[in-house]
Amino acid sequence: MIFDHQRCCAVCETRELQGEDPLELAGGGLWVGVLSSGRCLLEAQGKPAGSGTSGDILLGGGAFVLRPSAPCHLLCLRLDGLAVQEFLRGLPAPCFVDSAACPTAAEQLARLCQAPPTDAGAPDPARAAAPYALLCALAHADEPAQRLSPLVAEAVLTIRNNYMALYGVEDLAEALGVSKCHLVRVFSAEMGVPPGKYLTRTRLEAAKLLLMEREYNLDTIANLCGFSGANYLCRVFRREEGLSPLAWRDSAAPHAAPKRLPPRNNEIYV
Repeated sequence: MIFDHQRCCAVCETRELQGEDPLELAGGGLWVGVLSSGRCLLEAQGKPAGSGTSGDILLGGGAFVLRPSAPCHLLCLRLDGLAVQEFLRGLPAPCFVDSAACPTAAEQLARLCQAPPTDAGAPDPARAAAPYALLCALAHADEPAQRLSPLVAEAVLTIRNNYMALYGVEDLAEALGVSKCHLVRVFSAEMGVPPGKYLTRTRLEAAKLLLMEREYNLDTIANLCGFSGANYLCRVFRREEGLSPLAWRDSAAPHAAPKRLPPRNNEIYV
């Protein structure tokens, strides 16, 4: 085996904090969690180490304690492996980070926590790669979150929540009650890319997550992510990523055996 995802990054255990009781986390590796509601204080080595509010992501190695300052809910898991140890070199202490810096991490973490245990003798290759994909999604977690104006913040939230249903920037501007020109100008100034580009990137992020699941064909992925069809998904994917969706899927989980489309369809899509 050329590349073993399990050696690089694997889930060791999952924990849940619910209500007002403190939760102590320990063990080797990296704890990753998402605070879905409430507010929580973080203590490391008996000293305050920060706090998190609803939507924040927890990152921490070693032993530390979470103390709710109000009823809250947090779902977390512990990752370990070669890539995790390298990740921890850049994480000086446990902390909460703004999920805006790693927008797909919360969804990936939730999927991992909800997934049933795998057969240790014959793990599914795509699922074995999922913890490593989560670690990659957390690569920019330490970057400071950008402060956005109310309009742009609402535009970002609308895109992330409704990317599959938005027809384009005109539809987005109408939903926000502003002109397309004004939205493009303000959004581009604050985000560094126009809203159409951001919408496309968000759709591609969602498409990559579905590609990792491997049971979806390209038509289904295109429909779920807001692309007009599989051919258009392939054109956009190749333009932005430099390779086709199927080639990306093979490189992301090279040992999996995906359910292939019929040869004629592959000639059309790839």
